[in-house]
Amino acid sequence: MKNLTNPTPMLPGFYLPLRGRKPRSAQQVLAEKIASLKRKSFKQIGEIFGRFIPGEHLKPEPSGVMSRRSIYSKENTFWAFLGQVLNADGGCKEVVRKLQSYSSLKGGKVPSSSTASYCTARKKLGELTLSDIFQYTALRGDMLTKCGLLKNRRVIVVDGTGLSMPDTLENQAVWPQSAMQKPGCGFPSARVCACFSLESGSLLSYAIGNKKNNELPLFRKQWPTFKPGDIFLGDKGFCSYYDIVKLMEQNIDSVLTLARRKPVSKSKCLKIFSPDDLLIKWDRPKYNRRLSYSRETLEQLPMELVLRQIRVVVDQSGFRTKEFFIVTSLLDPTEYPSEEIARLYLKRWDVELFFRDIKTTMGMDILRCQTPEMIRKEILMHFIAYNCVRRLMYEAAENVGMAVRLVSFKGSLQAIRSWEPQLNHDKLSKTEKNKMLNDLYGTVTGLPLQQRPGRREPRCLKRRPKNYQLLTKPRHEMTEIEHRGRQRMKA
Repeated sequence: MKNLTNPTPMLPGFYLPLRGRKPRSAQQVLAEKIASLKRKSFKQIGEIFGRFIPGEHLKPEPSGVMSRRSIYSKENTFWAFLGQVLNADGGCKEVVRKLQSYSSLKGGKVPSSSTASYCTARKKLGELTLSDIFQYTALRGDMLTKCGLLKNRRVIVVDGTGLSMPDTLENQAVWPQSAMQKPGCGFPSARVCACFSLESGSLLSYAIGNKKNNELPLFRKQWPTFKPGDIFLGDKGFCSYYDIVKLMEQNIDSVLTLARRKPVSKSKCLKIFSPDDLLIKWDRPKYNRRLSYSRETLEQLPMELVLRQIRVVVDQSGFRTKEFFIVTSLLDPTEYPSEEIARLYLKRWDVELFFRDIKTTMGMDILRCQTPEMIRKEILMHFIAYNCVRRLMYEAAENVGMAVRLVSFKGSLQAIRSWEPQLNHDKLSKTEKNKMLNDLYGTVTGLPLQQRPGRREPRCLKRRPKNYQLLTKPRHEMTEIEHRGRQRMKA
């Protein structure tokens, strides 16, 4: 080892070979490496999304669970979980492999390949903490929007979707499979109803139910998401007399597809604004036991409701629907022309693309966790990651003056996955990191999406699935038929 004694007795505190720093012992060097490993092993995704997440929620707890500063600390576990849902693989082993590769790069001891420690740390993450982080990302993402759509009003689009998960007894108890499937041959299925900002694409709120829950009761749990002056945009599944009235009481207007009622003819309307734009009256529905509210609640509703009915003709060739009717509480035809309302409703399809981004692009269609508690956390982490990506897309679009609808979610996610490993180097200066983040923003907006209005996209599969036998019995009872093709030929 090189002699580090001081050759200048006149300057006893100055060590020339170390430029004024005292020599460190081997224990100090090892301790600094371990501290760097704990600090940076999972945090590379935090270099991109760190300013989108409130830091106070990731601080260690004062005592008890998540109070220790270990490799799987509260902060590291959160970033590892977030990186997991953003990763193309999405498995727990992928997180452990990242830790192992980083340990090997830094010359430390390579941790075990077992995922037990990481899975235990994920269980210790509080669901309330994740919910607070989600609410923060939803609020901040919605605050970014500088303008609304109709008369600068915020439009919230609502829709529901289904999710599948591993077939465990715990999951089946909360989210049972379809009664048409035999035990052991299906998967638990959950229903999610969510509210999105139509302008920014941010997910504002959600509610989870099982296959027996209708979307309307799940939607009613999210009424606090709306503010006076908002516009509720939904499909025919949300066309309800009760909901329109309750939202109007909060100064919230609705734009919906007509359902459960026949269109009002010109002879029975209150006023004709144009041949396809009528002022109509709805009578209060009669009570029946299938309603999700009581008779007393129904009797408190007004006897009639004045609405506006707009007929939209679809002249695009190849579409199954030739016309449909929109009902809305926006009654002024001068302030809200029927053409603008029709164009607004056509943007309702964006919510299908939002769910596609979450379920298909991010892989939330089939969840991985084995218990309801972890399923709820997994859903929360997907929504937090989605809002972070959406916020990055919105900021990148704002920087270049581009509409956020022209930014590809999948392209943004691919760029994030590619930039993430490069931000994990200790030698990167702050200037270099800022340059890389600016380059990331430029890459996200580098290839705008092509707009093809009226393009027909039938929900059909061109590629044929493999000719496997269907599982019609529990796995331990199932017997596979050998040479099924020959059996059919003989028959």
